[in-house]
Amino acid sequence: MRERLFPRAFQTVASARDFACETLDAWGVKGRRDDLVLCVSELATNALRYGVPRGRSYRLRLLNFGCCLRVEVHDSGPGRSRIIGRPLGTGLRIVEAVSDQWGVLPRSPGKVVWAEFHADE
Repeated sequence: MRERLFPRAFQTVASARDFACETLDAWGVKGRRDDLVLCVSELATNALRYGVPRGRSYRLRLLNFGCCLRVEVHDSGPGRSRIIGRPLGTGLRIVEAVSDQWGVLPRSPGKVVWAEFHADE
């Protein structure tokens, strides 16, 4: 597992992607890389837009279970992430399309939005 805290600033999304790429390099992961990094970008952006209160940060956690990789973005804001039936807010639709599964878990305070990617055979 590797994790890092990022301050509440949209400029940190690029740093979160870089951190994910560094982690995947360290783990020797090549498959699903683009999908995973895209989900990091979308989940971090979603947390910044809707979940991270002023003066707070978000946590990016990457886990390698061997059989799958998991991206988690932790925020301390209220509410639950969900796909909303409106044209804007397509980030979670992208996560749903490119990951094998995704979901939301409560935490105190806030929530964890996660996406998993099965390892290439």
